[in-house]
Amino acid sequence: MGRVRTIGLWGVLAVAIAVPIAAAAASPLLAWRDPVYVAAGFAGIIAMAGLLVQPLLAGGVMPGLSLRGARRVHRVMGGFLVVAVVAHVGGLWITSPPDVIDALLFASPSPFSAWGVIAMWALFATALLAAFRGRLLFRTWRFGHVVLAVVIAAGTVIHAVQIEGTMETVSKAVLCALILAATLKVILDLGLFAWRRKSR
Repeated sequence: MGRVRTIGLWGVLAVAIAVPIAAAAASPLLAWRDPVYVAAGFAGIIAMAGLLVQPLLAGGVMPGLSLRGARRVHRVMGGFLVVAVVAHVGGLWITSPPDVIDALLFASPSPFSAWGVIAMWALFATALLAAFRGRLLFRTWRFGHVVLAVVIAAGTVIHAVQIEGTMETVSKAVLCALILAATLKVILDLGLFAWRRKSR
């Protein structure tokens, strides 16, 4: 029964990630896009899908993985997310440098750009925080990590929802909802509230 449950949960996770990517790949809008732009867009979509996995790994709720193993994968996945976001922004820079500059300066007329930039800097700050984990008090580190995780998840979801692009609307909305739900679950179980209780 345990094996069936594990396979079922992995199957649900795989569908939640694969369907939005497959739907985006089938979008007719791709026919009018530059290949570099398309690659940049899919780097962003894949990074977004990774945000569903990250909190589940951090919370040790991935079936078939021990808590230690899950958090080891969580760290590797964090590095992958940084690479994917750099590829996303880099590809957009190649296709339209002025738009990327406006976004980075929060001067873009498109409201979704600002949320993407906020999420990006929060991700980079998380990577920096992880690099200095050994030099910080654990409670301080975890508090910062949780706050940044909320910013990343919320910023990414708002960024994605406001874009009318290659991602199919329903599958994108479901993925966004799952990202927020997974993030909230782990925060409630292990994050900010636990930090506050231990700080009293």
